[in-house]
Amino acid sequence: MLPNYFLMTDLSSKTIYVIAGPTAVGKTAIAIELAKRLGTSIISADSRQCYKGMTIGTAKPSPEELQSVKHYFIDEFPVTVSLSAADYERLALGYLDEIFEGSNTAVICGGTGLYIKSLTDGIDEMPKVNEDIQEEVNKGYKEHGIEWLQEAIMNEDPWFFQAGEKDNPVRLIRALVFRRSTGESIMSYRSGEKKERNFQTIKVGLELPREELYDRINRRVDSMMENGLLEEVKALYPYKELKNLQTVGYSELFDHLDGICSLQEAIDKIKQHSRNYAKRQMTWFKKDEGIQWFSPKDEGLIDKILAIK
Repeated sequence: MLPNYFLMTDLSSKTIYVIAGPTAVGKTAIAIELAKRLGTSIISADSRQCYKGMTIGTAKPSPEELQSVKHYFIDEFPVTVSLSAADYERLALGYLDEIFEGSNTAVICGGTGLYIKSLTDGIDEMPKVNEDIQEEVNKGYKEHGIEWLQEAIMNEDPWFFQAGEKDNPVRLIRALVFRRSTGESIMSYRSGEKKERNFQTIKVGLELPREELYDRINRRVDSMMENGLLEEVKALYPYKELKNLQTVGYSELFDHLDGICSLQEAIDKIKQHSRNYAKRQMTWFKKDEGIQWFSPKDEGLIDKILAIK
């Protein structure tokens, strides 16, 4: 039987606990333990775990973990559906309404910083982009690399080039597609105004020493391969040109299947690109002064999180 204070529904006392951090740091296990203590559910904040068929490569919670705590935004959409941060904001707020009917708390778990920001702070409404242009830019990046993206952005959207993340291909692609679709800079849609929410937010970041994190990433990739990642990628091969599959763990193995590189070269690239992604995630999250940082190995971590005010 849960304590009564977990079952009250006073709007003023609603709280979401955000568990953020880089890939492979151990977010899922901590989020599940926290949700069990609170008697609540988890909303994923991962931009790829929501897609059916992308299971091994996105490190979704195991069937046992999914049964132990109710999860939202896992396996909810086909890979042919393209979701934005604005879509996530709308969906996650709807999930919270459902969770808050029976609990004053909810747990958000994931490493997609823009999704977390859209939920906690809101995101500016933006016009839709042209899907043909999206495919064209994705193809250009795949063929010519990040230098091609950087040069295109420098020439076509110098405002973003000066203020944006020049080494983040995902954000460069998004900015270039937006510019070519709308004729405007994506920067003009960033008001920076925080939306009002009917809940308070407690943000927890998990971090490990770099060498330890990188070792975890390398071992996780090996485990993914042993558990059938190549077979998963083969099943998704007909959709390889979709934006949702231009993702670490999938694009490298598509290259292998296309004869561009050997299997071992693809595996090595997955490890390298995963480490690069983890570095970009930490850069994003470290800019958020509202995050309180812990090691996932801290003794009594759940109690420490629950003690945050």
